[in-house]
Amino acid sequence: MSDIALSIIVPCYKVEQYLPACLDSLMAQTLDNIEVICINDGSPDSCIDILHRYERRYPSKIVIIDKKNEGVWRGRFDGIRLARGEYIGFVDSDDTVAPDFAETLYRTAADNDADISVCGFHRVDLETGKILSHEMCAERPTFDVIEEPGRLIELNGAPWNKAFRSSLLKNMRNLDEPPSVLDDLVFHLLVYLDCKGSIVFSPKSLINYMVREGSIINTVKSQQVDSIFNAFSTVASYYKEAGVSEIMEEALSSIAFLHLGVSLLFRLSYDSSADLGAYITRCTAFLNQTFPTWKHSSYTGLRYALQEKGAFLKLWIVRLFYKAHLMRPFLAVYRFVIDKLHIDIKW
Repeated sequence: MSDIALSIIVPCYKVEQYLPACLDSLMAQTLDNIEVICINDGSPDSCIDILHRYERRYPSKIVIIDKKNEGVWRGRFDGIRLARGEYIGFVDSDDTVAPDFAETLYRTAADNDADISVCGFHRVDLETGKILSHEMCAERPTFDVIEEPGRLIELNGAPWNKAFRSSLLKNMRNLDEPPSVLDDLVFHLLVYLDCKGSIVFSPKSLINYMVREGSIINTVKSQQVDSIFNAFSTVASYYKEAGVSEIMEEALSSIAFLHLGVSLLFRLSYDSSADLGAYITRCTAFLNQTFPTWKHSSYTGLRYALQEKGAFLKLWIVRLFYKAHLMRPFLAVYRFVIDKLHIDIKW
């Protein structure tokens, strides 16, 4: 039986410039019983040579999967299958983590017998090293997913600031055709479906998430929309087949509205070739058909917004604009605030 506390999966593709710093930070962890599973996803640069060099130096901690290029989604599942830890975490290969990253995530989860633990992080400009924002750093109470699924809305959609109970990931559903954009969020939705326990938080900022100009998080092309909608449709069918509760269905619909009706449309607004009005119409039709409770979900309503504040209050406001058919001017103002006033509004 393995005594590994935390398996950390690191997908690697065209990151030879940043990979050594990432691995140095992982090898300096205060938690000894970890394994770092590095997936060389057919990278054409020297990633595999760097990985072998670290494997020779740290043979008890570094595990290498060298495979043809299939993308981050399939690489993560390859790592999950191999992972031996009680919990599983993820780190992007161009980021660095604090020395107590692994220990904090693991101890927070294990001491509370939680399904998922979450920590804070910095967004850092790669060129200047300037900290752009501190996120998930506020104190948050533990919650049970079955009893309070609405709280899932406030979680960021990236896996690299979380530790997941290993059995959750090893038994989770998969997608034959994962989307190239919003894949992290879809991954989370599949995890949440089988999450029966609690989610706990550590407000400490333990990750330097490096933001590169032209990063995929900032760009969505109109031709990618079909794969996103198809993935969300599959997720919705999984939830229906599982017979989830009414409040879980409302939480899923609210998350879909936030990430399709707000985030996706915002990113599409930067594509000059996209007919934004047509995409708003299409997105509305998709939400109405696939996530029909989005319009009247209690989690995007005023009462819940006033109770929980923060992200929920902002989500209630944007729902008012959406239902009033004012998303185009809303998105224009949103872009002005971010691009001209340099105020990054987080949801």
